[in-house]
Amino acid sequence: MSDRAVPFSLIVAVKDERENMAPLIGEIVEALRDRDGASYEVIFIDDGSGDGTAAELVRLRTVLPALRVLVHGRNLGKSAALRTGIRAARHAIVLTMDGDGQNDPADIPIMLAPFRDAGPELGLVAGQRIKREDTWTKRTASRIANPVRRWLLNDGTRDSVCGWKAMRRDVFLALPYFDNMHRFLIALVLREGYQVKLIDVRDRPRAHGTSKYTNWGRLVVSIPDLFGVAWLMRRFRGRVDAREL
Repeated sequence: MSDRAVPFSLIVAVKDERENMAPLIGEIVEALRDRDGASYEVIFIDDGSGDGTAAELVRLRTVLPALRVLVHGRNLGKSAALRTGIRAARHAIVLTMDGDGQNDPADIPIMLAPFRDAGPELGLVAGQRIKREDTWTKRTASRIANPVRRWLLNDGTRDSVCGWKAMRRDVFLALPYFDNMHRFLIALVLREGYQVKLIDVRDRPRAHGTSKYTNWGRLVVSIPDLFGVAWLMRRFRGRVDAREL
């Protein structure tokens, strides 16, 4: 059995990434060239862009017929955008990736492969970048923050914010939602009692545009969220599978 047996919805949240859309869509087309078109869909969520990203995506539907374009009227953040896409998804497995071109669509098969023969206990497959192609300030900030996160959450990963996440749609929708929850998906899925598999993936430099967040901005929101998720981990007795008599 190949990865083609795993129907999936690819979810990509973007903001002001117009220049990156055509190259990225082209790579997605190439990565999915041999798949049955009915076995997947591609959902891009424009999270309040002001540079014509949505119009470019609509144009690119001629290149990728499976492309669906959803638009937020204002910027709500990456977690909200991913949630919009996952709620709209038609397949039981959803796969997220970043829209800045740093995630390589050629890695789609390796992210889906664990679900080929997996039972219901596998909730999430999470990518871990082998070598981050970020600025030195981002890499330094991550080297400081990651040990603290692992100590508080015991999530077992060196790279919790990698854009690659493949998961069961029903598992994601059962998680507690809050802004920036996408940074804590591994811990939240473990909290629910599901298995998490970590996969090494490639990272690439950004070709166009700039990152939409700063290290300081990320730190401001991450510290309260980190302690909030640690509290959620403690205040939960585990998933229960009820049976009717």
